[in-house]
Amino acid sequence: MKTNTRFIQSIVKTSQDSDVVMPWARGQRRKAFVEKRAAAANSARKTA
Repeated sequence: MKTNTRFIQSIVKTSQDSDVVMPWARGQRRKAFVEKRAAAANSARKTA
């Protein structure tokens, strides 16, 4: 049982230390993409 507990603790620690940015993560990158897409949609509507 002790080995299992230690294993789970190491997994939890590793996951907390991970700094990989996932594509679906909300943040500055996503905000910039949404603003760019909105600007493109607005400019496309003006030409119609």
